[in-house]
Amino acid sequence: MKVLHAKLAWLADGWQSDVRIAIDENGTIKGLSRGAAQSGDERAPGPVLPGMPNLHSHAFQRAMAGLAEEALNPEDSFWTWRELMYRLVGRLTPEQVQAIATHLYIEMLKGGYTAVAEFHYLHHQPGGAPYANPAEMAQRIATAAEASGIGLTLLPAFYAHGGFGGQPLAPKQLRFKNEIDGYLKLIEGVERACAQIGAEWGLCFHSLRAATEAEMKAVLAAHPSERPVHIHIAEQTKEVEDCRAWSNRRPVEWLYDKFEIDRRWCLIHATHVSPDEVHMMGHSEAVVGLCPTTEANLGDGIFPAQEFLAANGAFGIGSDSHVSVSALEELRWLEYGQRLKHERRNRLSAGSRPEVADTLYNAALHGGAQAMGKHIGAIAPGKRADIVVLDGAQPMLANVAPAKLLGRWLFGGNDGWVKDVMVGGQWVVRDRHHAGEEAAQRAFADAMSALMAA
Repeated sequence: MKVLHAKLAWLADGWQSDVRIAIDENGTIKGLSRGAAQSGDERAPGPVLPGMPNLHSHAFQRAMAGLAEEALNPEDSFWTWRELMYRLVGRLTPEQVQAIATHLYIEMLKGGYTAVAEFHYLHHQPGGAPYANPAEMAQRIATAAEASGIGLTLLPAFYAHGGFGGQPLAPKQLRFKNEIDGYLKLIEGVERACAQIGAEWGLCFHSLRAATEAEMKAVLAAHPSERPVHIHIAEQTKEVEDCRAWSNRRPVEWLYDKFEIDRRWCLIHATHVSPDEVHMMGHSEAVVGLCPTTEANLGDGIFPAQEFLAANGAFGIGSDSHVSVSALEELRWLEYGQRLKHERRNRLSAGSRPEVADTLYNAALHGGAQAMGKHIGAIAPGKRADIVVLDGAQPMLANVAPAKLLGRWLFGGNDGWVKDVMVGGQWVVRDRHHAGEEAAQRAFADAMSALMAA
């Protein structure tokens, strides 16, 4: 049994003093004691928080972060950015994907994330031919997660079409393609890869553009379990317009009309939704996956988070294209987007807690855990011991009342305040250092050198 003593720890009811956390050999929290004496236990060097789940990641896109910021097209948008992404896709090897993901996942850990849902759609060789192992690329993601120590939910994406109504894929999309039989075979390989490292997996549809109603229903019928189901939806106005032209419905409206959407589902972005759709999503208890730094970078728009919170909606955060790899920054910009939209301060607070940071952090913990199908998101008995320790020697945290600590970090701090990180009872970051970071940096640099030279 491992025991950690925290002078301050964030529990279900907020900050508590002198918390003793008992962790079993499987990395599960077995017991908590409040007001406990240290008694020789390992002492956390600062305030202790539950680790944040990152519910939406495209790991390979980290390779192009910051390289598409040129004003060459007055109509630049997600759709023009996507063409640049396709160029990268055409060159990536399995070894490079593993190197990029390993480096990224270590960055995530140091940025306060302790688990990631990898929305994985890069499946095949250039030109679309499968690898000898159809799950080759998925295996690389699992290997990267194991090397970094981050918790993983692997979500292989079904991607069969290039537009609403079953339109054919473009040649540059063929690395993503799977028909139903191929996808179900891929799932078998993903399940084996995840079992080897103790990871979770789920189902995933790239978007309503990429899968027909019949295909989605066939996949769901083959796996009717409670595993999570993720989908991109209503990210851009063009997507909404195209969906209406095809079906006379908005994307979220169409999805709810055709499927039983419940807690199992995670709707990624859902940026452009009507008031009725906001209430649909809140009532269904599906999680909305918000990625504010990517949504801002791509010019997608601002999700109606204030209205969604008022409808009892559940949300989590993800870093998506990884222009930022910081739990702090995603949460900060989620709130700031609402302030800009409504021209008022302190928009996202709920319940009896007026502190915005409390609402943001707590909601993202619970939504992320639900979307990943994991027993995470809290420091509580039965949960996996995923813990972030802030630096108790940070002067900005000195003499701050506990009720203000989280706000001090989220709105006045940076990722350098994260000192130690534990995943499943194992320390993976100590004093801001990961044991594998130097090797991961070298492999990433080699991958980037090869990609830039291509």
